[in-house]
Amino acid sequence: MRRTKIICLLTILFAILFRISLLAGQDKPSDPSLLNLDRIFGSREFASERFGPARWMKDGASYTVLEDSAAVKGGRDIVLYSAETGRRDILVSASSLVPANASSPLSIDNYEWSADGKKLLVFTNSRRVWRQNTRGDYWVLDLAGGTLIKLGKGFEPSTLMFAKFSPDGRRAAYVSKNDIYAEDVSTGRIIRLTWDGSATLINGTADWVYEEEFSIRDGFRWSPDGQSIAFWQFDSSGVRDFFLINNTDSLYPRTIPIKYPKPGETNSACRIGVVNSFGGPARLLRIPGDARNSYIARMEWAENSRDVVLQRLNRLQNTNDVIFGDARTGEVRTIFTDRDEAWLDVVDDFFWLEKGSRFTWLSEKDGWRHIYLVSRDGQVKLLTPGGFDVLGIEGIDEKGGWIYFMASPDNPTQRYLYRARLNGSGKAERVSPSDKPGTHSYQMSLTCQWAIHIYTTFETPAVIDLVKLPQHKTSKVLADNRELIAKVQALKKKPVEFFRVDIGDGVLLDGWCIKPPDFDPQKQYPLLFQVYGEPAGQTVLDRWGGNGYLWHLMLAQQGYLIASVDNRGTPAPRGRAWRKIIYRQIGILASADQAAGAKALIQKWPYLDPSRIGIWGWSGGGSMTLNAMFRYPDIYKTGIAVAFVANQRYYDSIYQERYMGLPKDNQEGYKNGSPITFASQLEGRLLIVHGTGDDNVHYQNFEALVNELVANNKAFSMMAYPNRSHGISEGRNTTRHVYETFTRFLLQHLPPGPKSATK
Repeated sequence: MRRTKIICLLTILFAILFRISLLAGQDKPSDPSLLNLDRIFGSREFASERFGPARWMKDGASYTVLEDSAAVKGGRDIVLYSAETGRRDILVSASSLVPANASSPLSIDNYEWSADGKKLLVFTNSRRVWRQNTRGDYWVLDLAGGTLIKLGKGFEPSTLMFAKFSPDGRRAAYVSKNDIYAEDVSTGRIIRLTWDGSATLINGTADWVYEEEFSIRDGFRWSPDGQSIAFWQFDSSGVRDFFLINNTDSLYPRTIPIKYPKPGETNSACRIGVVNSFGGPARLLRIPGDARNSYIARMEWAENSRDVVLQRLNRLQNTNDVIFGDARTGEVRTIFTDRDEAWLDVVDDFFWLEKGSRFTWLSEKDGWRHIYLVSRDGQVKLLTPGGFDVLGIEGIDEKGGWIYFMASPDNPTQRYLYRARLNGSGKAERVSPSDKPGTHSYQMSLTCQWAIHIYTTFETPAVIDLVKLPQHKTSKVLADNRELIAKVQALKKKPVEFFRVDIGDGVLLDGWCIKPPDFDPQKQYPLLFQVYGEPAGQTVLDRWGGNGYLWHLMLAQQGYLIASVDNRGTPAPRGRAWRKIIYRQIGILASADQAAGAKALIQKWPYLDPSRIGIWGWSGGGSMTLNAMFRYPDIYKTGIAVAFVANQRYYDSIYQERYMGLPKDNQEGYKNGSPITFASQLEGRLLIVHGTGDDNVHYQNFEALVNELVANNKAFSMMAYPNRSHGISEGRNTTRHVYETFTRFLLQHLPPGPKSATK
């Protein structure tokens, strides 16, 4: 009997080890319908076809795009296409982008045109500052004369940021080491416009938290007449340093300080300045209130060269004032205020109409996110009435009287283009074709007559075409991804299933599920949830998921059910109440919804094995995984939490206070929303993963949780990646190693494959 048991155990162990070896890519399957880690993460087999970046020209009927050069090896040409005729002209050849005394053309990281289309600005040799910000070198090509000059001669390599042409194209401005400069592109004459930039006084760009949470990177704006530049200025001298530690790049460790305000702590003082673009003293707008306890989240010129318009949020981010500032006197006046009992999102879709007399605004004040027109005297007009959310404005055809926007009134997992009359009459019209359900996105021309259109579904990579609007007629296919689509279609799989699950009280949660290819409903399978669950992201979307989808499909091929459910509080287009019900209870209501959804599915789907329920997530999804594992150990048996916030007091001020309020006013919410509070309740198998160089969600969260789990004598697994940031992608083989770590853990602790259903 004992010998028989040993043989059985050895057989099971051998099967597990064989499956691990297979999934790790050490034994590649010959069947092209089966996936493994090497195919997904160790090669470019499933890479999408490259297209762009594309730039619409001012005429609204032509665009440029980067294409591989046939004449210069490794170079890229900038090619001009006519949308109407399809005519192709090489506007800038790779050979014209070879600097003097160089043998190869510039590597184009990005490019922009001057307003008249006669000069080209090329960004190259880029270096990352934070996760999103970069600095590098800029070059200007004069198309008429063929001259190629480098901006900022005398500056150290890769130290310029955000270069852009003046409206007349004769000059360019840029930031270096927290000061702003303007340069004559023909003579190379440089004028320093600000002189007080330092490690703690920032001109023309943003501090860490504004960049991360308000996406402010390009921190200055040319006036329409080119005579002035308006800019953000940050005084971070009162903000405490957070130190990252690099242990591996030198003999002795070095510390990396970051000015990082945490909830309730001191923020940078943010102001708006205006300076003459030919030099002289800067003038700060006299914006009332405490500059450290309010946010200037957006700033532009107000369609003239006198008024600067900005959006100022209070610290709680539930009041947004639209303020006009006089660039000559510094005087300001508030013309419009939006308010919400929870929080307000910054309005990015801010467009001027009627020669600058009115602007567009998005607000949820009637319970749905709608487009409004606001006049300079504060009068408001609704353009998109109805019980649906506007997801964003894509373009405005003022001459034709239409505004184009994204929405999905009937299915929050999909995205479509609509249009409505600028005079507010009639009903919104769907422009995206009705026979193509899924996700549509658009890069529209200035006239809104043409658009570069991207279409995907959950299981279909992007098809990019040029369409004529409003007919939505395809004029040209720009990237069909034919080979990739064929590879994906050839994979062994069952179609993804979208569903809604009832968790009671009339609450229906959207979800998707991937089943094993040989799924047998008479047997029971393990279920792995992917989760995010916070206001910054939605996982249940009918769009191509790239390598993440392929990894999930690989797991399904091995015998897992994979699912994802969006709880209340995610940014789905389901109305204000859906999104903001989680105010002041991040991590609490969301994890309760997730658990209720899991319980409902276990009851609804008899082919689920209740003893094999797992969950995994990254960032906010990592936090949600911990909350699920700690709060609901009776449901979730296995979890993988990556780059998570363990204690909400450890994250940044802008994000956490937006959804939770100030810590002093919501102490219980911060405590009960933080997974570390409930770490003592862990019962299942848990893997925690973090990058030690994460400047966003600090490794501090990882170490604090380890301490708490150890203090409570809890068994767990852990993996730290030295100096990797939030995406844990830096370094050779890192991404593949991350997913192999995930896969091995699941195979060991959430065994795949069916077993006979229990009655």
